Amino acid sequence: MSSYPPSGPPPTTTLRQRLADLRGPAVPPRPLDARALAALAANPGCGRRALLDGAGVDKTALAAALGSPAPFGQSQFAIVRGNSFEARVKGDGGAELLRLVHEHLGAGAEPPGPGARVPDLTAAGPEGRAARTALALREATAAGDASGAAAGAWTLLDHPMLALEVAGSPAYLEPDAVVVHPDGRWTVVEIKSFPMIDGAADAAKVGAAARQAAVYVLALEKTAEKLASAVVGHTVLLVCPKDFSNLPAAAPVDIRRERAVTRRQLERLTRVEELAAALPEGLSFDPERPAEELTEAVAAVTAAYAPECLAACELAFHCRERARAADAVTTLGRSVRGELGALTTVEEALAAAAGSGRPDDPTAASLHHAARLRAEALEAAACPC
Repeated sequence: MSSYPPSGPPPTTTLRQRLADLRGPAVPPRPLDARALAALAANPGCGRRALLDGAGVDKTALAAALGSPAPFGQSQFAIVRGNSFEARVKGDGGAELLRLVHEHLGAGAEPPGPGARVPDLTAAGPEGRAARTALALREATAAGDASGAAAGAWTLLDHPMLALEVAGSPAYLEPDAVVVHPDGRWTVVEIKSFPMIDGAADAAKVGAAARQAAVYVLALEKTAEKLASAVVGHTVLLVCPKDFSNLPAAAPVDIRRERAVTRRQLERLTRVEELAAALPEGLSFDPERPAEELTEAVAAVTAAYAPECLAACELAFHCRERARAADAVTTLGRSVRGELGALTTVEEALAAAAGSGRPDDPTAASLHHAARLRAEALEAAACPC
């Protein structure tokens, strides 16, 4: 046996293996969905969420192992009600759903007839389903080009699988439905179980649905780039129960603003391989590890906590606890954090308001001036004269 060292460079760890080590050798990856991507795009400066989502870490299990579980998730009743409503909307070959799309976004096309297609999208694994979806979209668009606006050229894709690269890692997304119009236009359909009362739904819930649909539109645009005649519509159709019944009602939602914001924010995300390369070897987010070890692992990745995270991230309660312990001004909200500039702790902000901050800092001077005006106003209001 030769005593010389082996020639060539040492073996390197692939990104997939590195992410598997971070996740835990026995932990399957948790796939990204549109809701998670929309939340990630809303906070692109959080490297912690970008890395954990990119590695497929189960943040719910991780938060529980850290001792800060997050009460997220729908009730079983809401899930059953949502599934029942979706089945009703898509029943009879999607006839009612296609009717709603034609009514609100038909643009003069012939109504869907009995010849409307609902292709089979089953395949092995998310990659296979994404490839099958791309093929179905290509075939439907080609059929629309051949038949023009003839009846029967409508196509309904039920739970298609779309691929989108996020921070250097592929994400597989599953919208409720995508409809291909006779003219080749593609429309995303979002089916929600919250009610649409007198033609209008809760604004906050509609906004969340629009941000989620914007992710689907971005993924569809990646597929459409390979087809010359494909056009992705920037108006999605929101389908909800009408009033307090189980009958479907629909409304078009323009998501151009949400799409632009989401695209810009996703492009700003630090790539997963850069975040992973900065971590020490042996670090792992496996929920089976001791809480102390997990706390150190999570702390090794920078976070950008804001109160808005409480409604969108499973680790928000853990991050809030750490931010409060560090006296960080991020606990006061993004707008306050932006106004305070170089003042990064609540103690520094209070000191500046009291006049003991840095005199050359314009933010500190403004705080001190505002504190003086407030004190004068309170004194004047308390004066008995």
